[in-house]
Amino acid sequence: MSSVLSAVTRPRLSRPSWLSPSVFRTEVLAGLVVALALIPEAISFSILAGVDPRVGLFASFTMAVVIAICGGRPAMISAATGAIALVVAPLAKEHGLDYLIAAVILGGVIQVLLAVLGVAKLMRFIPRSVMVGFVNALAILIFAAQVPYLLGVPWLVYPLVALALAIMVGLPRLTRAVPAPLVAIIVLTVITVVAAVAVPTVGDQGELPNSLPTLGLPQIPWTIDTLALIAPYALGVALVGLMESLMTAKLVDDITDTHSNKTRESWGQGVANIVTGFFGGMGGCAMIGQTMINVKASGARTRLSTFLAGVFLLVLVVSLGDVVAAIPMAALVAVMIIVAVSTFDWHSIAPGTLKRMPLGETLVMVTTVGAVLATHNLAIGVIVGVLTAMVIFARRVAHLVEVTSVLDPDGGTRIYSVHGELFFASSNDLVYQFDYAGDPPNVVIDMTHAHVWDASSVAALDAITTKYSARGKTVEIVELNTRSAAIHGTLAGTLTGGH
Repeated sequence: MSSVLSAVTRPRLSRPSWLSPSVFRTEVLAGLVVALALIPEAISFSILAGVDPRVGLFASFTMAVVIAICGGRPAMISAATGAIALVVAPLAKEHGLDYLIAAVILGGVIQVLLAVLGVAKLMRFIPRSVMVGFVNALAILIFAAQVPYLLGVPWLVYPLVALALAIMVGLPRLTRAVPAPLVAIIVLTVITVVAAVAVPTVGDQGELPNSLPTLGLPQIPWTIDTLALIAPYALGVALVGLMESLMTAKLVDDITDTHSNKTRESWGQGVANIVTGFFGGMGGCAMIGQTMINVKASGARTRLSTFLAGVFLLVLVVSLGDVVAAIPMAALVAVMIIVAVSTFDWHSIAPGTLKRMPLGETLVMVTTVGAVLATHNLAIGVIVGVLTAMVIFARRVAHLVEVTSVLDPDGGTRIYSVHGELFFASSNDLVYQFDYAGDPPNVVIDMTHAHVWDASSVAALDAITTKYSARGKTVEIVELNTRSAAIHGTLAGTLTGGH
């Protein structure tokens, strides 16, 4: 009997969803497609950072594998990225690869510390208009990155790209059993190899590695001077990497209607960068383009696809380098064009949407896009967008404080009623909404419908009291809510040095 009861009460272990045959097939094929798309990207970012292509390829392998285990957003792809390459490029150029690797390791440590301090919670302060601008700018950058592969190339590249686009648009209408991008890559590779067509290939982008990455420490002097040198770059790696990763995680949350653990994703990115540094990689963060291939184009939803993307990448470049090198760039360019088109939020620029949307919201979106395109840095674009949204919000609410007044029947007291949120922007004009000279000897300021948020608001109330006192009149501030009363009681009379 007891064995029966224990069997009944024993909690069931839920089987991972990827063990389902259909899900497993989707995850495996998605990982393969992402791995193929990662190879030319990793090589390009290595060149951008001024390091050997193997540095970027190894970074993509370690980032994907580690984040699949430690990350907080299943199915999101992390690898070597252009944003991180831009941050570390000056350090690599002036001081060499070992200093770059040291900066990546320190950047990972900083990311872990920021995660512990709760930096992921700041995501709630990013407005939707900034998110839309981030997505649209990213789509434009992804598309723009493909343009060089379409200029000054043999004319056969163009029909190949057109064929790949047709496959990726048409095949999903017939079947989704196999990812359309993978079919396009295979078909174009077979055509170019069998027909001996001379077009740019993956092998033309740089030398592929023929050995596994090895564990080691950067050969640098471990001194305070070295720390001072790499610290600014490490901080850049940490902040840019976290911002792009958390923004991408939020985007995937919206696409999949699921919630991810942003704090875990933050420290997971740090651990991935630390491991990547120890294996000689250039560091990285979440990749929106490859993530969209994985989640939207291929339908992946679990950590397995991310893990296999890293594993397949290493196997392909080390064991099947000759086969991978034969893939025409036209196929990968077509895949990224589809990703760019599907990533862009076309609804956000529809005439009907722009007509209904408040001008401030549209301005924030356009500012975010403009800042990203001007700097080629998504993190800077997001910061500029958030600052713009803050300024517009402050200007909007600064005019939402309303003051009304009534005269007491005996004529000896005027009662002012304040409505709205009082903070540094809205409280500036509060002082000018009282009739200091014309009011009777007694004034009551009713704060029932107001809230005091900061020292600026307390200073404004002090200024009002002082102006009345200078005319021999008394002021009573009443009906402060609990939090407003606390801040007013603490700061009132202390902000002007007693004058």
